Amino acid sequence: MSQKEVYQFNVPTFGRGVVFDVGHQERAEQFRFFSEALKTARLQTYVELMVVEAEAFFAQRLVGESGEVRASPPARVAPPTRVAGGPAAPAERPHHPHRQPHADGQGGPGAGAWSRRGAAPPHAPQLFEKVSDLFHDLDMGMQPISLIFPHLPIAAHRRRDASRKELSRIFTKVIRARVASGVKGADVLQCFIDAQYKDGRKLTEDQITGMLIAVLFAGQHTSSITSTWTGLFLMSTPEWQAKCEAEQRAVRASAGEALTFDSLSKMDTLHVCIKEALRLHPPLIMLMRLAHEDFSVTDREGRSFTVPKGDIVATSPTFSHRLEHVWKAPETYNPARHLEGSGEGQLPFSFVGFGGGRHGCMGETFAYMQIKTIWAYLLRNFEFKLLSPFPEPDYAAMVVGPKAPTRVSWRRRKL
Repeated sequence: MSQKEVYQFNVPTFGRGVVFDVGHQERAEQFRFFSEALKTARLQTYVELMVVEAEAFFAQRLVGESGEVRASPPARVAPPTRVAGGPAAPAERPHHPHRQPHADGQGGPGAGAWSRRGAAPPHAPQLFEKVSDLFHDLDMGMQPISLIFPHLPIAAHRRRDASRKELSRIFTKVIRARVASGVKGADVLQCFIDAQYKDGRKLTEDQITGMLIAVLFAGQHTSSITSTWTGLFLMSTPEWQAKCEAEQRAVRASAGEALTFDSLSKMDTLHVCIKEALRLHPPLIMLMRLAHEDFSVTDREGRSFTVPKGDIVATSPTFSHRLEHVWKAPETYNPARHLEGSGEGQLPFSFVGFGGGRHGCMGETFAYMQIKTIWAYLLRNFEFKLLSPFPEPDYAAMVVGPKAPTRVSWRRRKL
């Protein structure tokens, strides 16, 4: 079962010479580079960056003591960009909970963190805005019709191609500046710069750019949308929100105030709340593979089928996660079903929120860490209340988020 043939529509976005534009052996080595960048030892260093970006993001959007906001996935999500090591938002830890965002556009306090971490050039705030806009055009260039006609001359594809070209120019400058500085960054970019194929070859600058775009593409909207669904479900189920708050008190009592890899790893209740949101609303509606050889399958009712070589096999996580012979009351939000001993989800591939098998998503731990960081910070510092009806999923989108922005009230507090 192969990914390459069915995901060729990603090539204009990721670029030539990476992921789905290379043979199986080279792709396996590139996935090894991804895996190296996501090892536990590296994840431990990424959490600090996630915390900094979460604090900066919400300090600019939740200003004052209370208010109302729309609960919808943000168009710009800094943490994955920051951890990737590309041009991201300035790493500044807000020194005052009510501070307004800087208006001078020159970075303000904390802008020097770019050079300290070796992550981006000066004047990064403007560069972050530009990269965010370019990445948005790249993202919007992935339309349903793109799956069949990825090179169709439509406006969205033209903007995608122009943005990909400009991103390549920007990332190439960042890569060259990093190499010339001699500073080793603690980020994904550094992993790709240092990566080496078994035959001794290094990744080219354009391949590094493609790998970075692939990382951001895989982890940006998926994580932000799952963060949004998690929050909506917590606001709609006060008993689970209360359990998450109790867990935050317990973790702070045992592990201290700081959010770290170790303290996030103790948040089992928040973990299953995220997983249950992902079960009900997985971001991707379809996963596909191409059969390289004929093979036989016998279903649970004893019927046998032959899948012919060359056929495309697809699974829908949204459908799979609602099978009544796998999940009890599958339409109900019940995080307890993911706790050990619940007896649910025991069949192979019952939960495919991160795919499965040899092509399972290697960013699963990273995703949970990122979403836990966001909600641990929010639960500790704010109270939320859902003002609108619970939204329907938007199945017209490539990544399935809430159909309409939902109004949420918030109030600042210390848990």
